[in-house]
Amino acid sequence: MDAYDNRSFGKPGTILSIFIAFMWSLTVPAFVLTLPQSSHQNSGAFASSPRLFEKTTKLHSKTNAIADVSSDIDLASSEKKGTMILADDPDFVKPALDKRKYRSILLPNNLQVLLVSDPDTDIESAAVHTRTGHFNDPAHRAGLAHFHEHMLFLGTQKFPVENEFEDFLGRNGGLSNAYTDMEDTNYYLNVAPLDYDEDTDNDGELPDNDNPSKVSSALYGALDRFAQFFISPLFNAESVERELRAIDSEFLNGMTSDSWRNYQLLKSSCNPSHPFSKFGCGNYNTLTNGGDITGKSAEDSGGSSPRDDLIQFWEQNYVAENMKLCVVAKAEINHMQECVEELFKDVRPRDKARLNGSDNVHSNDSSSSELNQKINGESNIDQFFKSENQKYGVEAFGSSELRVVREIIPLVEMRSIKIYFPTPPSNDELVRKTRPFRVISHLLGHESPGSLHSLLLEEGLINGLSSGVGIGASDFSMSTVSLSLTQKGMERRDYVLDLVWQWIAMVREAVYNDPDLMGTFHDEMNQMASNSFRFRENGDPTDFCSNAADMLFDYEPSKLLLGSSKSDPYDSEIANRFMDRFTPGNCMINIFDSDLEKEDRKAETSYLSDNKAPWLTEKWYKAKYREFPISQTVLDNWANTSNVDSRLRLPALNAFIPSDFSLRADDDEALLSFDPDIDYSKVMPTLIMEKLGLRVWHKLDRTFRVPKISFRLFLTSPNVYRSPRTITLNRIYEKILRDDLNSLVYDASIAGCNYRVSCGPEGFSISVSGYSEKLSQLLDVVTSRMLSIIEDMKKGKNGSPALYQKFLKAKDNLLRDTKNGKLDSPYETASYMARMMMEDNVWHINNYIAEMEGEYAESDPLTMEECAKTAEDSLTKRLSAELLSMGNINENDAKDVTKLIQTRFLNTARPLQYEEIPQIKTLRMPTRDEARKIFGPELKDGIPLVLEELAYSDSEENNAVQIILQADAEHSMGYEGVALLELISQMAYNSAYNQLRTKEQLGYIVSAFVKKTSGGGQAFTIVVQSSTTMPDALEDRCEAWLKQFREELVDFPPERFAMEATAVVAQLLERNIGFKDEVSFAWGEILSSSNLGSKHSKPAFDRMEKLAKELVVSDFKNEAFEDSLGGSKISIEKTSQDLKDQVLRIWDQYFALGAPERSGVSVRVYGQNGKDHYKNNVGKPGYLSTYDDVRQVKNFFGAIPPASYWVNTE
Repeated sequence: MDAYDNRSFGKPGTILSIFIAFMWSLTVPAFVLTLPQSSHQNSGAFASSPRLFEKTTKLHSKTNAIADVSSDIDLASSEKKGTMILADDPDFVKPALDKRKYRSILLPNNLQVLLVSDPDTDIESAAVHTRTGHFNDPAHRAGLAHFHEHMLFLGTQKFPVENEFEDFLGRNGGLSNAYTDMEDTNYYLNVAPLDYDEDTDNDGELPDNDNPSKVSSALYGALDRFAQFFISPLFNAESVERELRAIDSEFLNGMTSDSWRNYQLLKSSCNPSHPFSKFGCGNYNTLTNGGDITGKSAEDSGGSSPRDDLIQFWEQNYVAENMKLCVVAKAEINHMQECVEELFKDVRPRDKARLNGSDNVHSNDSSSSELNQKINGESNIDQFFKSENQKYGVEAFGSSELRVVREIIPLVEMRSIKIYFPTPPSNDELVRKTRPFRVISHLLGHESPGSLHSLLLEEGLINGLSSGVGIGASDFSMSTVSLSLTQKGMERRDYVLDLVWQWIAMVREAVYNDPDLMGTFHDEMNQMASNSFRFRENGDPTDFCSNAADMLFDYEPSKLLLGSSKSDPYDSEIANRFMDRFTPGNCMINIFDSDLEKEDRKAETSYLSDNKAPWLTEKWYKAKYREFPISQTVLDNWANTSNVDSRLRLPALNAFIPSDFSLRADDDEALLSFDPDIDYSKVMPTLIMEKLGLRVWHKLDRTFRVPKISFRLFLTSPNVYRSPRTITLNRIYEKILRDDLNSLVYDASIAGCNYRVSCGPEGFSISVSGYSEKLSQLLDVVTSRMLSIIEDMKKGKNGSPALYQKFLKAKDNLLRDTKNGKLDSPYETASYMARMMMEDNVWHINNYIAEMEGEYAESDPLTMEECAKTAEDSLTKRLSAELLSMGNINENDAKDVTKLIQTRFLNTARPLQYEEIPQIKTLRMPTRDEARKIFGPELKDGIPLVLEELAYSDSEENNAVQIILQADAEHSMGYEGVALLELISQMAYNSAYNQLRTKEQLGYIVSAFVKKTSGGGQAFTIVVQSSTTMPDALEDRCEAWLKQFREELVDFPPERFAMEATAVVAQLLERNIGFKDEVSFAWGEILSSSNLGSKHSKPAFDRMEKLAKELVVSDFKNEAFEDSLGGSKISIEKTSQDLKDQVLRIWDQYFALGAPERSGVSVRVYGQNGKDHYKNNVGKPGYLSTYDDVRQVKNFFGAIPPASYWVNTE
């Protein structure tokens, strides 16, 4: 959770992902250029935040290694005046599967650019990364870098309208985001590559776009607007005051987040003279230098406007040499270069900035005179790593900050220990050379038998252990060993820490005295990284751009794609020096324990606790903690590890690393059946076996050509969700299985083969994927243990004592996780409550808790034997199954896999009858007239049904509202109706965000979208979370916006509807980027049809094309749709005016105020400051205040027909 966002929800996606979750971060490993495809939110972010520090690969270290590119790279002059080609396509080291064209150039103004030409992309993207972050905040404006990032989105001289940038992206099927890190800020965007001539002025007219380049009009317009961020931002005074309140709302959201609280506490424990100690998010008070948000303005409330400082910050830091640009487009690379040269030529170089009085681009204002001085000879750290502690002249964590224990009370139930070790920066020349942290962290966090993780797991003391470098700045990093403890583990924390230091000593012994073994581990990791790079597929272009722009600072262009996938041979001296830092004297320990204030804890004696230490409160996010020094006796004991536990041993070499990468598509039989005229990317899995209770699907990969397979199995069972007790027991079984399999499959997971077993209301899902050579072996291990562990569990406590400990731990963890769910943020709570209101036959969170805790649980406790019996009933008794084998596997091998699955699960099971298939149905909410019949005539105006809840957390200050307005059953609406809802969702988001968030500043989290509910429901939804406005007032403002938006729809010309529809079509028809995407799409369609009955069970693999067709009009060009036809022609009779009329008809039928079929519910969640408002509404007509109220009123509602819109009933 790395990011403060300046936008809440993302722009609604296609029907594949209608509800987009709030995005907390986009910071990623520096060497990972391809990530799973994700939806991007229009949001800014403060990013150097509560990243989970233990992840080995989560590095965010920065360097200016090629800031002066002319000194490191042989520059070739291009034909374009002044532009230099730093690296052209033949120079780039690429993955074997990468067919894109690359070029890195240096513009005359010294802006370095990476151009990527990808004719096959359906998403065009751009990103700018700057080497400026909150370390650059002036002392009197904490959070200025983060605030500055927000402000760049709110108007430029060329495009002064505040929401114009986002509106343009929205009309072109795109969106944007940004984050602010410690020393960096990253901005990125994407669009669909649309080529119609369009631009929109304030009156909705459509003048011609003056795009002179040969890139798409959408990308040209986006880059034109984007470039102005770095050429002529306005920083309008009115926008400044409004956005200050958005920052404050964002800050308040973090007050109830343990991640933010704990991260800021870590920052507060830093040397106050180092910029890491700064408060990077900022709030109204810090940004206005003393202003009060309750006043009308900063000046009126005792502060001052930050506008002048914003301008100065931009002038000092936003210069070409301090920025990198990356662009991905369909266009030919020379045309891309021409476009970038034209649009970014006016970004100021450093010399011009100096003429404007901004002499220090990397200035860091601080009250400490030590900043920007070299570290003096008094330091106790040698300078083997030359960049360590250099940039800011002081150690972030020196002797004064170390050898300390902090005990922290989290908001949620949580028990963990983090050991922090200050280490050299990851971008130090020697560290980057051989990456010693990688092999050290690999061993410290290893999970194989004999490891520290395995030992503590077997004793029931931990839930997990990990190690890695989490925080990275240009002058230091923080390596961590993190342990998630059970309650038993926290009680025995002294013992746990003793074992941790013994394990570190064992690893240190290998590092110091066995370089051959360490070299072997190093080579093994290099081999895995090499495999990953070799078969890396192109990822989401937006992720790529964001990461690549960052990496341009760290790598020479030709090796940018390779990144850190390759390192030099093992260097024992560098590893020894890095390992030197993992000592008791060079650490601090943070203990997170929700039980710290309980009476029974006060009598405990532990060298990791001090009941006499006073409780303190962190200044910004108010984390409650106490701290005390680690005694010298304890430090000496930890350092004296001559008696290492005999059960600990270093791991063996990894037997799961693949070596056979041959492709079944190249086998003789496959070559004989290959047809060059077929586009195999459009060929869907075929049904190779169908019998009662089983369908088997297969597709041999000929498109992406990666040596990987994905097995997907879904076992539908009516026994999983039969009662709160059965689903609880199945979830406990799931946790026990994962715990038990951990050490068996760990090597496979780090070598690129993964599994997941999970249960849900409809049954069990099993997924096994990775390199094909070893995957069948992993599938065999997982499915075999799924059943054998049940037999072991049946033996009970005495027969299987180790499993019984896992059972107790799983039950405790599930109870903790379930109870913590009640502490979700208000908007998340509102979403959950809406589901409880609208779905039939669902169990409430309190039902689950009652099975594990309380009077009923004590009288009839859950047992391991009952857990085994329940899992057995769910996995082997009454089942239907869907199985997909896809990738580097032929049909015969897929049939062998089928035999394995039949043997494991199906041969003894009875196939389900259609009536037995579990279905969750959506209930139809009442219209106003229907509600009067239920509650009487004294209903409030507006939405007749209101569900209210008081936030569970005593510290929650935010309120939220979620308004849900139902449309008709999706089968009744058909393709046309569902497509029109997609168009409404597309058009509504920016309007709602601009009005409710940007202009009215109701809250930090704002979104409007159409979402699909379980069982065939479709609903238009508005979400707002606010720290300043009560839910009833939020509802009123949402209703006012609904009225305003209807007026906007009327005022928009027909061409605007066609334009927006074109963007939706482009999103619907986005092709699968990689093998994982293709599998996810195919599997989703198969599962969507699996429980529809035999007559309607054929997957609708073509439903995206059919939806898209409903939005195509005859009088507006739609290249995305035309391309999907592959040259064939289709007659379109619908016009732009017809499309507008259809949208207005649906709006007026279901969503408009006073619409005859308007039905829905308003879900309100009150923070603690709204407790009186909540109590005053209890018992009013139409108000539901308890879950019992909800259950009672559901008796009046009928279910929406669950048939899907793509089912053909003819």
